[in-house]
Amino acid sequence: MKSHAQAVVIGGGVIGCSILYHLAKLGWSDVVLLERDELTSGSTWHAAANLHGLHDNTNISRMQHYTMNLYKELEAETGQGCGVFQPGSLYLAQTEAREHQLRLQEAKGRRYGIDFHELSRDEAERLHPLVDFTGIRCIMFEPGGGNVDPSGVTAAYAAGARARGAEIHRFTPVTALRQEADGTWIVETPKGEIRTPWVVNAAGLWGRELARMAGFELPLQPTEHQYFVTETIPEIDAMDRRLPSVADRDGEYYLRQEGKGLLIGAYERDMRFWAEDGTPPDFGHELFADDLERIEENMLRAMERVPVAATAGVKRVINGPMIWSPDAAALFGPVPELKGYFCCGGLIPGFSQSGGLGLMSAQWMIEGEPQYDMFAWDMARFGTWANTPGFVRERVRDQYANRFKIHFPNEERAAGRPVRTRPAHAMQREMGAVFGLNYGWEHPLWFAGSPEAARESYGFTRQDWWEPVGAEARMLREKAGIIDISNFAKYRVKGPGAEDWLNALLANRMPRKVGRSCLSPLIGVRGGVAGDFTVTRLAEDEFLMVGSGMAERYHRRFFNAVPLPEGTTFESQTEALCGFNVAGPQSRALISRLTNASLATGDFAFMRSAQITVAGIDCIAIRVSFTGDLGWELHCAAADQVALYTALLEAGREFGAGPVGSRALMSLRVEKGYGSWGREYSPEYWPQESGLAGLIKMDKGDFLNRAAYAAVADNAPRDVMVMLEVDAEAVAASNADATGSEPVFLPDGTPVGQVSSGAYGYSVGKSLAIAYVKAAHARPGAEFDVAILGRPHRAVQLEGPPFDPQGRILRQ
Repeated sequence: MKSHAQAVVIGGGVIGCSILYHLAKLGWSDVVLLERDELTSGSTWHAAANLHGLHDNTNISRMQHYTMNLYKELEAETGQGCGVFQPGSLYLAQTEAREHQLRLQEAKGRRYGIDFHELSRDEAERLHPLVDFTGIRCIMFEPGGGNVDPSGVTAAYAAGARARGAEIHRFTPVTALRQEADGTWIVETPKGEIRTPWVVNAAGLWGRELARMAGFELPLQPTEHQYFVTETIPEIDAMDRRLPSVADRDGEYYLRQEGKGLLIGAYERDMRFWAEDGTPPDFGHELFADDLERIEENMLRAMERVPVAATAGVKRVINGPMIWSPDAAALFGPVPELKGYFCCGGLIPGFSQSGGLGLMSAQWMIEGEPQYDMFAWDMARFGTWANTPGFVRERVRDQYANRFKIHFPNEERAAGRPVRTRPAHAMQREMGAVFGLNYGWEHPLWFAGSPEAARESYGFTRQDWWEPVGAEARMLREKAGIIDISNFAKYRVKGPGAEDWLNALLANRMPRKVGRSCLSPLIGVRGGVAGDFTVTRLAEDEFLMVGSGMAERYHRRFFNAVPLPEGTTFESQTEALCGFNVAGPQSRALISRLTNASLATGDFAFMRSAQITVAGIDCIAIRVSFTGDLGWELHCAAADQVALYTALLEAGREFGAGPVGSRALMSLRVEKGYGSWGREYSPEYWPQESGLAGLIKMDKGDFLNRAAYAAVADNAPRDVMVMLEVDAEAVAASNADATGSEPVFLPDGTPVGQVSSGAYGYSVGKSLAIAYVKAAHARPGAEFDVAILGRPHRAVQLEGPPFDPQGRILRQ
């Protein structure tokens, strides 16, 4: 075994072998995979290995589509069979909500050239004559759907990797990891040590244990999972073709042909955890005892849909372990706190995603960043708070038991919460706040007026919170509103090198005078927008930086890439500071009731800041507002949050002002056309496409990834961010607004873009969408079709934001 390698992949399942293959394919031939047992040990060997191309997340759909197309290429390349069966998949909708979901996915398929189309009942019956389609309101067909052989796929990845120079060592457990002073890792095994700059945790069921070797925790939990295969069914035996699989997710089971019988599996409500205290080190190809009674209800629904299943005996039962993250998505990417430690674990539909994740992993390690924005799966979406006792367990229970439940726009699941709360949480709960989860923090979405009324429904159409949220938005636009912005990420940079460090990190020039603020992009490795921050100079040697709360751990990777000058400190203040945005035409008068500081424009202009006292509380006040209205952010010590909130609410009564939640904030910032990180601002888009190029100062000297931006700065935009007004009659007919991810087409059906954010603009009376469309088609007055609920809704591109397009109000 060699003593040095460019990367050491630990884990010989389908994901580990895919990562090894893609590392070698992208040019790293000096790579090694270590497997404690035989390849496919753990979860891979017993997987049902179904293939699905579409996902609610657009980039995951693109990855799954890549994976589905890769398997036959792998067979041709390696000569190793992957057992690819692609007779197609039938997707059934029994409910209106499921139909909306399927039609939206069909539109996304058209956007990206993925074949996913509607069938009539007659067409579906010809494809699968054994299915009873009674009660089905919509049928979609994915021709590329099917299944593969788990062992064959894993062996093909391994063969392809070996052919490109990679080494695989079976029966080679990793016994310890240690990191050297230069950041490289020593991987210890019974066969010797390997030094490497990259350790890849693809250990599957043992991912938690491998993380602990490096000194951190991964929020993962294994469960049992069952499926069974029937004996031969005469009707199938008599056929000369393979039947398509059936995705009847309203029925909460999955079903496909296996041999001359059927394979039926389920995610039952009465689920079982496994190995809560750690995966046994000697576990390999074992299975658990059968317990089909737990999935009996699901089985009966499957047999009702495919009656011949009820006539067949059970040939074998597979009850094996799976390992889950709290949201059933992969824990993916470099560990922000460690140099050279990469994770890829917690996958559920691994055979639909193995190729895409392998490619993204290799790109991230070799090129510094994947081609797609992978934040939805980035392990940095969870912090240490996610390891709170009970959180992982309860979230996994919810994800497993509701595996096929639709994830609706704006949906907030209650399992495992609350985890992190601010001092004002109890007060807001008594005010009837409905809370959302943001990087573990509870924050108000909207206010129902009382705890008893603090409930909400979910769906693709307008829900029961639509009117109360509108009242909050109109209140702020007409009078004033008080928004809790404590979940924003806040950082303090202090010391003689603070300005130099920030200038070396961010693309804009830092404010040179105390009391000034600026907006600045953070540039990604490929020249895209990796973040946006408001930076305020508090003193000659001190700055406050405010950014996206959900991206706090994600941005640590970028912060770590720029060494701090000697004597300079960088500290997260997100827990220590809370804050409120007081905005609206009466915001100046409201705050003035509580402070002696002058808020007149001549004394406190837009993008200025000061340390003032409000209601006797020390605050950092910044004249800026994400609503686009006149307003101030007030940041105070967490211990003073309740007192400041109480004072603001009491003073606000005189002006007809009150609390406003983040749902209304979404509407308000969309009216103003403000972009948001994770939606409009993404590493996939260049600053000139996102409207941020004017904030990049190339003449100030070097900054993080300046060369990457310089390489694309003169490129014509591929897509541009535009504001769309959706036809009011179409919206009224569907009772739905865009929410984000809806494809955008020309009226002739040509795909040209995608919605990044959508909302109803309550103060302007328009249904709005911020979207990226192909630059060649972007112009004021251009007409498009937005696929809301998967159906075309005519929209027109506006010349600018409908609220305060000249930006006069926020400067008055």
